[in-house]
Amino acid sequence: MTQQKQNGNIIAIIVMIFLFGMISFVTNLASPMGDILKFQFGVPNWMGTLGVFANFIAYAVMGYPSGNMLSKLGYKKTALIAVTIGFVGVGIQTLSGVAGSFGIYLLGAFISGFSMCLLNTVVNPMLNSLGGGGNKGNQLIQLGGAFNSLAGTSVIILTGILIPAIAKAQISDVFPLMYAALAIFAFAFFVILFSTIPEKEKDNTPKATATSSQYGPLSFRHFLLGAIGIFVYVGVEVGVPNLLNKWLQNPDLDVLGLNGNGGAEAIAGSVTATYWLLMLVGRLIGAAIGSQISAKAMLSAASCIGLLLTIAAIFAPDTVMVNMPAFKNSPDGLFGLVNVPINAVLLALVGLCTSVMWGGIFNLAVEGLGKYTEKASGIFMTLVCGGGILPLLQNGIVDLTGGVGYLTSYWVIVAALIYLLFYAVAGSKNVNKNIPVD
Repeated sequence: MTQQKQNGNIIAIIVMIFLFGMISFVTNLASPMGDILKFQFGVPNWMGTLGVFANFIAYAVMGYPSGNMLSKLGYKKTALIAVTIGFVGVGIQTLSGVAGSFGIYLLGAFISGFSMCLLNTVVNPMLNSLGGGGNKGNQLIQLGGAFNSLAGTSVIILTGILIPAIAKAQISDVFPLMYAALAIFAFAFFVILFSTIPEKEKDNTPKATATSSQYGPLSFRHFLLGAIGIFVYVGVEVGVPNLLNKWLQNPDLDVLGLNGNGGAEAIAGSVTATYWLLMLVGRLIGAAIGSQISAKAMLSAASCIGLLLTIAAIFAPDTVMVNMPAFKNSPDGLFGLVNVPINAVLLALVGLCTSVMWGGIFNLAVEGLGKYTEKASGIFMTLVCGGGILPLLQNGIVDLTGGVGYLTSYWVIVAALIYLLFYAVAGSKNVNKNIPVD
């Protein structure tokens, strides 16, 4: 019986890690789509980011209900519903390319966001539970995050290669990626359907008394501050590469110095993908050392280093160029060394820092919540909408500065990282241990 349970846990872990990758693949596709929407429909930067906004604002709508759904339906049924909704959402986005409709694309992005919210609600608490909570639970979340980064890296690189010229880009240019996403959702549905996923035992005890029902996840200060931490963290995770990609491939600024010879899209995609690749590296490191180093120490170090890198990127002169390997999609070859501003390299390095933040914040925020963990996860998902709001704010700053203030917009990221450092150092302490959680 013990061996059977262990085998079931291994299968469940593999399925959850696979779903982690799906979340990143679909979510990251929305970021480079921003410039496609901008040029295809002739809209300003902030409107081009509405696809990302629609994808993430769905978390604000579905976040808390998703926690209740998980409690009532369990992991497997919730996951099946999530991938079905995801298939519909990506399908609508694909149809928008055929119809040439900005509104239809936004609808598809919004529906896809529902799916990503549900999947996140399932994946994080289950991986934490399968790992036994604490440092082991954090370690397993970091491992899932590594696969998440791998999927995110690949979709950014492929988007850059598929787009021949950003000023003439169309939604139809990335149809191959949308078809791949549809195939992934279909495949995942059947994998989950035929997998045995262990469920949390139902609580058959009588309803809670009035005394105990006065509490909830938000009764815990460290969780409340952690939920805000997730809001700003996801904004950082999405905002750093989103603006980086836009800045590097902007045909008017030509910061890569290509003089209109082409290849900016592929290079920008590669540099941005380096951010996600470094997130993969960071998460693998986090998974390896997660059982020895506390989530608090990991989050403190990551926030501090990320803060220093971002400030350095803001003040460094963008005329200083460094070599880095990238897909360049030019007549002299598909791949090779290219010159990029040092600011871009510094921002890509932030990926090493953001890599371990999600697991650290989640682990610290739900520590000691007991029976409130599932609903806490739903609240967490609501605050993931920060991934749509902070990049929208950054793009608004770019528009307000006449389309040149890309680096200036990173002060939003600086403020967010200062908050995360505060949470790691002081805000994550559980000061409500008197609340019953059994």
